[in-house]
Amino acid sequence: MASRTPLVVFMPSGKRGHFPVGTPLLQAARSLGVDIDSVCGGRGLCGRCQVLVADGEFAKLGVTSSSASLSPFSEPEMRFSRRAPLAAGRRLSCSARVEADVVIDVPASSQVHRQVVRKEADARALVLNPVVRLHYVQVKEPDMHDPSGDLRRLFEALESEWGLKDLACDLSALQTLQSALRAGAWQVTVAVHAEKQVIGIWPGLHELAYGLAVDVGSTTIAAHLCNLQSGDVVASAGVMNPQIRFGEDLMSRVSYSMMNPGGAALMTAAVREALCGLAADVARDAGISHEDILEATLVGNPIMHHLLLGIDPVELGGAPFALAVDHSLTLRANVIDLKLNRNARIYVLPCIAGHVGADAAGMVLAERPDLDAEMTLLVDVGTNAEIVLGNNRRLVACSSPTGPAFEGAQISCGQRAAPGAIERVRIDRETLEPRFKVIGSDLWSDDPAFNEATAATGITGVCGSGIIEVIAEMYLAGIINQDGVLDGRLSSRSPRIVANGRTFAYLLHQGAVEMKITQTDVRAIQLAKAALYAGVALLMERLGIDHVDRIRLAGAFGSHIDVKYATILGMIPDCDLAQVRSAGNAAGTGARIALLDAKSRGVIETLVRRIEKVETAIEPRFQHHFVEAMAIPHKTADYANLRKVVDLPAPKESTSQSETRGRRPRRADPLKTD
Repeated sequence: MASRTPLVVFMPSGKRGHFPVGTPLLQAARSLGVDIDSVCGGRGLCGRCQVLVADGEFAKLGVTSSSASLSPFSEPEMRFSRRAPLAAGRRLSCSARVEADVVIDVPASSQVHRQVVRKEADARALVLNPVVRLHYVQVKEPDMHDPSGDLRRLFEALESEWGLKDLACDLSALQTLQSALRAGAWQVTVAVHAEKQVIGIWPGLHELAYGLAVDVGSTTIAAHLCNLQSGDVVASAGVMNPQIRFGEDLMSRVSYSMMNPGGAALMTAAVREALCGLAADVARDAGISHEDILEATLVGNPIMHHLLLGIDPVELGGAPFALAVDHSLTLRANVIDLKLNRNARIYVLPCIAGHVGADAAGMVLAERPDLDAEMTLLVDVGTNAEIVLGNNRRLVACSSPTGPAFEGAQISCGQRAAPGAIERVRIDRETLEPRFKVIGSDLWSDDPAFNEATAATGITGVCGSGIIEVIAEMYLAGIINQDGVLDGRLSSRSPRIVANGRTFAYLLHQGAVEMKITQTDVRAIQLAKAALYAGVALLMERLGIDHVDRIRLAGAFGSHIDVKYATILGMIPDCDLAQVRSAGNAAGTGARIALLDAKSRGVIETLVRRIEKVETAIEPRFQHHFVEAMAIPHKTADYANLRKVVDLPAPKESTSQSETRGRRPRRADPLKTD
């Protein structure tokens, strides 16, 4: 290790570089465009540049990281610790210096531009029939002639006034009963779960009853706090899934569990801690106590589902991709260390199959394709796309290994959605000059006020929606052909086409951070979109159909891409664009429906048993569909609906290897699940 320059990797961005021994972490971070907060000029005074050393072996990175990878505590750090003790494993990046290979986790609190979690609660009318209800009752006082206990008389009052029979009571609620009755002058408010279980008792009139709907995604976790009596979303919060430090994609996390004893437990602890933080955040924002949260519903893909429950996901890493449990679960919140009311329950939606999880079930519950004769395609676009297709007669589902390219990973200038990230792109067909928008500003880059409007955030990278648009625009402008090959001959026409090793690249932005769209970037998107399309094509074959009537794109990424550009790339089959739209955070909406409508739980439990699962990993036709879908938009599909609104370029011959300076890139294994 000492014979070479140490490798420093910053998570969750994944940016990495080699730096000489003795380089301050803050300096290394800024040279890579990792924005770590600091207001004291690196003097160790403000403490805002804190980072966390990730301990362990990171085989995929070729790094063994530990606290010994950094210099010993410096005087500024010790001075700061005397004033405000640093948490275990934390260092001040302005003072800590690189000694050996190291993986550094930059917490959200230390980031200048914090992650934009694009999983807002969708505004829609929901049926209000919560599982937990509050009941105010007058309880008969005890006397010498009636030896019955206080709980019996409480049950009699609930039956007399509310018609509730055959009730039971949690022990911890029972322990508060007598004091509540006497403090409330024999008038109390009782929280009853599923009309069977008393889970809370308060003296007098108590009107605070809240529930938490949570979507545990592999990249982001979103939580929505709902008033159980009105159905309103009163607070929402999101955070990046801290498991990213163990692996960008799902199978990397399974591999981490396989290769590191206790690795699954570490990931379980990380996601549970994040959930507790979100619960505390939304409770604080709403001005309530966490004790007022009486119910929670959870959705997530199978690996997130298992890790949250403390189940090692190793069996999901290979065929036959066996789930430990596929039906719904109702548990006490404290079983998974979720800090809500001491007696709060959590409802975990059922999984559909090996890689089609409770998040897909939530999507189905939100969109209800089973209620209509129209053929509906639901796609939750993420590191592992989950796809459901069907109507009121039949439903089929599969997962497809798209990988993290759509979310900015594996792209040379890619990043997740954050202020400063390019999210919209247009390219002039004649000059090949680009203009773009970044998150945090409504102005296009050719607006005179753009530089001033983006001075605070800068232009830091390209997020998923921007990557989709720039590659689609490159195709429409003739910069790449239908096979995704960059045309190096255009370098004589535009300085935007630049040599890049043995191939060419498109220079999107020249600034503090140079952003090029390389041939490798184009290939990464082609591989991802081909895997997605191939999964859809398999489902269409299974149903014997040649078109779909409507398409709904769900998930944080699916909610923010322009459906026209997604269709131009060939991510989805041809469809009337008026019938293609975002479903928002459909998984999170499904979690809210399950939270607010008790009957919906039985509905989704029945529905998931009806859904037929297609396993892409063993389908021989997947490879055929994958190869055809590598072309833009597709090798053989006509895309007649798209051609009505977009003038697609005529097929263009591939340039020779000498003209493109490149070799044919090696194709990734389409059957590998990320």
